[in-house]
Amino acid sequence: MKVLVINNDGGGFADYMELDENTTVTQLFQKQTAGANSGDYLIRVNRQPCAADQVLQDGDRISFTPTKIEGAESQRYALPRQLSQ
Repeated sequence: MKVLVINNDGGGFADYMELDENTTVTQLFQKQTAGANSGDYLIRVNRQPCAADQVLQDGDRISFTPTKIEGAESQRYALPRQLSQ
């Protein structure tokens, strides 16, 4: 089956992939992200949140968007910057 995979991690990309029938969201995520924690990503199928065990269908649109960006400073805990005078 053919699906569109959108990876918004880093530079991001979108491309069609051929997958085996009965491939689940988890199987595709593990294949595409090489050991990343799925809890650090917003994963959607056809623009809707999905279950990890959802079986993908021909023509599905799957997106992986990181919710944690390494090196980014949390605004909640950031110290105010002093203005130069």
